[in-house]
Amino acid sequence: MSPTTAALVTGGTSGLGLAVAARLMASGVVPVLLGRSEERGEAALKSLDGKAVFVRGDVASEPEVAGALDAAERHGSLRAVVNCAGVPHAARVLGRSGPHSLDRFVQVVTANLVGTFNVVRLAAARMAANEPAGEERGVIVNTASLAAFEGQVGQAAYAASKGGVVSMTLPLARELAGSLIRVVTVAPGFFATPAVATVPEAARAELDHDLVHPRRWGDPAEFAALVAHVIDNPMINGGTIRVDGAVRMSSGLRHRSS
Repeated sequence: MSPTTAALVTGGTSGLGLAVAARLMASGVVPVLLGRSEERGEAALKSLDGKAVFVRGDVASEPEVAGALDAAERHGSLRAVVNCAGVPHAARVLGRSGPHSLDRFVQVVTANLVGTFNVVRLAAARMAANEPAGEERGVIVNTASLAAFEGQVGQAAYAASKGGVVSMTLPLARELAGSLIRVVTVAPGFFATPAVATVPEAARAELDHDLVHPRRWGDPAEFAALVAHVIDNPMINGGTIRVDGAVRMSSGLRHRSS
């Protein structure tokens, strides 16, 4: 991409999103990080030597996403959007304390699916006004999860939200092709991010049983490398790419606790 290009990275203040921002910045792109935490935003800017831009906001908020897109366009032509924002969640439909919270289900789907769609629709409207650069005006990369295909016990809400991201990829790509905008989804497996710290050690050890090759958790830089390639390769469009080291998640039935 051109050095005058700007990219919006949602969830860009930590983990996979921060790795993507660093990779894009190294190629001369100005990354605009959208996140909900001022503290994480300041830490992210420091790690990126102050060469990025942080905007506090929620992906499910139209005015806050619009503000982040405005910030991106002040720093260059918006040619790339990478959606990494999302919330993890695990709870059984029938737990010890009763049925799964409907409010929590709605919160997870709103953050992971509705928020992703909100960013896509608003970003696509901006990109459609770009002058074509070669064959395209922009690229949107969304983040799903292996749970979209192989959700474990306790992942009904999370799997539904990520499955929705996968399912809308092709229709989005088909529709936005008329505006010369590509849409691709990446489905990561187990990656060593700050969110992993919230996973109980016993649960993580259980997940390790599913590792194939390499027998380790992924580095966020490896996720970012794939995203960068997707952005640069015009023939990648309309599909979901798994980056998981051949992991196929087991049912999770070995865990009997709620």
